Amino acid sequence: MATEPPSPLRLEGTPKPAGGRLRFLNGCVPLSHQVAGHMYGKDKVGILQHPDGTVLKQLQPPPRGPRELEFYNMVFAADCTDDILLELQKYLPKYYGIWSPPTAPNDLYLKLEDVTHKFNKPCIMDVKIGRKSYDPFASSEKIQQQVSKYPLMEDIGFLVLGMRVYHVHSDSYETKNQHYGRSLTKETLKDGVSHFFHNGFCLRRDAIAASIQKIEKILHWFESQKQLNFYASSLLFVYEGSSQPTTTKLNDRTLAEKFLSKGQLSDTDVLEYNNNFHVLNYTANGKIEASVGKSLSKMYACHRKMYSKKHHSQTSLKVENIEQDNGWKSMSQERLNGNVLSQLEKVFYHLPTGCQETAEVEVRMIDFAHVFPSNTVDEGYVYGLKHLITVLQSILDN
Repeated sequence: MATEPPSPLRLEGTPKPAGGRLRFLNGCVPLSHQVAGHMYGKDKVGILQHPDGTVLKQLQPPPRGPRELEFYNMVFAADCTDDILLELQKYLPKYYGIWSPPTAPNDLYLKLEDVTHKFNKPCIMDVKIGRKSYDPFASSEKIQQQVSKYPLMEDIGFLVLGMRVYHVHSDSYETKNQHYGRSLTKETLKDGVSHFFHNGFCLRRDAIAASIQKIEKILHWFESQKQLNFYASSLLFVYEGSSQPTTTKLNDRTLAEKFLSKGQLSDTDVLEYNNNFHVLNYTANGKIEASVGKSLSKMYACHRKMYSKKHHSQTSLKVENIEQDNGWKSMSQERLNGNVLSQLEKVFYHLPTGCQETAEVEVRMIDFAHVFPSNTVDEGYVYGLKHLITVLQSILDN
């Protein structure tokens, strides 16, 4: 089993109100950025967020809960020597064993890595994968119920269960629930999925490209194994929505702090922490326009060079450059001398930090209450992964 995360806190007690949020088990709270699945306040079971950077997923009633527990114990067994399972570990949240509160030893929780923990403004999407959302042992009533929820599952091979997208211009999140995903047809599926990668200002092509690479690795694993079949299991997508880097460098100075050190922003900045996110508020002084304009010009040039090389032909690039250059001149000459915060966000936001070619993205497999031994390739899951890659690639190409 994986090593316990550093400095774990002892959890015990009953729910208590704290700052308007219901607290459970001495410091844990319901997972605030959960986009799908069982949730506290709505269901009898749910997921808790722990201060040590993990999440606690309450075990479902039999047979689903014990089956998921058995799956995690098998994959993360300390003496595991199966190359297939060892490879699979890379695509799951890290597993830290089971936990139960001292006051309620029969309440079991899976202690798992919080995949979103390292992100400042995590954009999250839960996508159920496969042509069937019911397992081979489902009753006829269960099959009918699942099919009726999304009749297109057989053809499409995946279903968007929910998403949470950060919009930089409003510093707010837009959420979509399961009804949004079920409303998507073959004709609207592409736009529906692309919505997750649009920040209200531009399409995050870097996040799409990085997501495709992650999915392709998972697809390769599925095509190479015949041990397990997965039903009603999901992929969890997370990418960084903030222009702030997820890890600070240069003595922990942020981008804004580097501006401060050069006298380009005022010293009235306030850095506050809120649910794993960094929120930066700042104002501008009178000297910002020229210095920032030069800095942005360099970043823009790097950004344009990177994407023109990767995604555009020489012909289309000439047209695009003319349009973008005109827009850039207009912004740098006319707009920077006003609301600097909004303009900086709009420019920085769609640039990968440091002009890197790969965005900060996580794609992990989750939900294993319906995993069964097999001796064949999981064709349903493979079908869903391939179609999802096709949809994402078509968004990227267009």
